[in-house]
Parts: sequence; structure tokens; C-alpha cells
Amino acid sequence: MSDLILLVEDDLRLSDLVSRYLEHNGFRVACIARGDGIVEQVRSDSPDLVILDLMLPGQDGFEILRQLRPHYSRPILILTARDNDIDHVLGLELGADDYVIKPVEPRVLLARISALLRRTRPPASIDHGILRFGRLTINTTARSVSLRGETIALSGGEFDLLVQLALHAGEIQSRAKLFPELCGREYDGLDRMLDVRISHLRRKLKDDTGSSERIKTIWGQGYLFVPDAW
Repeated sequence: MSDLILLVEDDLRLSDLVSRYLEHNGFRVACIARGDGIVEQVRSDSPDLVILDLMLPGQDGFEILRQLRPHYSRPILILTARDNDIDHVLGLELGADDYVIKPVEPRVLLARISALLRRTRPPASIDHGILRFGRLTINTTARSVSLRGETIALSGGEFDLLVQLALHAGEIQSRAKLFPELCGREYDGLDRMLDVRISHLRRKLKDDTGSSERIKTIWGQGYLFVPDAW
């Protein structure tokens, strides 16, 4: 069965155009024009990806993210007319995986969606889907992480970044390399998405006290997952 996308957009013309384009490219699309009731809709339908406008009647996108993210681990893509770095960073802080600014080229939107969905599928090269580093266990099949036996709740974007770093443990991963792998686009030198996710990973994995020892920032080069620090 094809992937189900939940499109939350109050501009009915745009919603119709986007939904028809995505359906033409093999997706199933459910459209909602209001913010209230989204959390219940997601729990009911279990969509594979949510496209979320920020400015909505009933409840805005930021509040929806706050309510939705603790219960929903699949990708959330913000679709917004706000060309504002503060709004973008806040959306990422609240758990969005990516954002697209309106007006959006349909092929660009499709590429972002495809990249996000690819990331949710476990890489085939990992034996039995398990990566272990000391007391850290990453299950790429179940998309779960545990540290010292404690389950660590990560967003989809945080999990995919951790897996990408862990697959290249001991190797410096530059932003220029990570962005195409994780976001489906080139790094523009300004986007702070990876910085936000690295900060979240360090906090959740108890690596944010003083100098980080497990996921290091190598200034001017990128990030380093230290395999024997767990």
C-alpha cells in the first residue's frame, strides 16, 4: 500500500494542488483545513508523514507540534509562508523534521517528502538492524534507542542523524555530507537544522555536561561519533 500523507493546510486551493500532485506521484493524501483535532486525526489514521502549515484556524502549527511530537515519531514537514529564521528554528526545536517555504516548487516538495520517508526505513546493510556501542543500543528496525537499559525518546530526525553518525563511528561527518543524506538537499552554509538536532541528541543522551565526549564537534570540519565513549 502506498504511503499516507496528512496535509494540514487552510488554503484550499493550495491544498487541492498539492494533494493532486502527490496523488499523481503515488501517495495517498488526507487533507485537513483546521488545526484543532489534528492530534486525534493522527492517532486515528497513523499517517506516514504530516505536512503542517503554521498559520491555521483553530490551533496554530507550533501548538500542534507541541502536542503531537511526544506521541508521533514519523516525519513532520512544515509548509509555511513565514520566511523567518526564528520560526524555522522554533519549529525544529519543537520536533519538525524539515520545512519548506511557500510558494514551493512541487518537485522540490516531492523531493523533500521522499527524502524524509527514505530516512524512516531501516538501512539494509546493518546486521539484524542492531548497532551497539558500550551501553548504547540502536535498533534501526524498531527505530528505538536505549542507553544503560533506559529507552531514549527521539524524534525521527534525531534518530536518523544518530544512525548516520553511528554508521560512520570514528569518522568526521561534515554538514555538507550529512545534509544530502538526511535532508535531500545541499548544505547552504546557513541552515541550523543539524545544530539543533545535535544539541537535542546530546541532551537526551546525557552528553551535554561540559565538553561533549560522545558526539564531538570538530570545529571547521563537522561531527564525530566516538564509538568507545558509551
